[in-house]
Amino acid sequence: MSWTTLGSWSGRGDRQTESFDVTTGSLRVTWQAQGRFALSLHSAISGRPLELVADAEHGGGATVRVAVEPHVAYLLIESEDEEWYIKLEEGARATPEE
Repeated sequence: MSWTTLGSWSGRGDRQTESFDVTTGSLRVTWQAQGRFALSLHSAISGRPLELVADAEHGGGATVRVAVEPHVAYLLIESEDEEWYIKLEEGARATPEE
């Protein structure tokens, strides 16, 4: 599998990212946060939630694989004014040359 970065974000408190195209349906999300933190993937067309990626009461971090149908999507970050960092990557099957 080869991974392409779709975006990375950092900040404090709540945030909605800009929209991005999910073309392969295979995502990898790396996150780190302090304090209460929730991260979800939403459809940019309807706004409906597609996947809860993280829900941490006391912060932490992880790398999470997410499989969804191809979509135009965005991430919704919910945080109690605590620092967080997110990196979003999309996977594609690597060819033998890669």
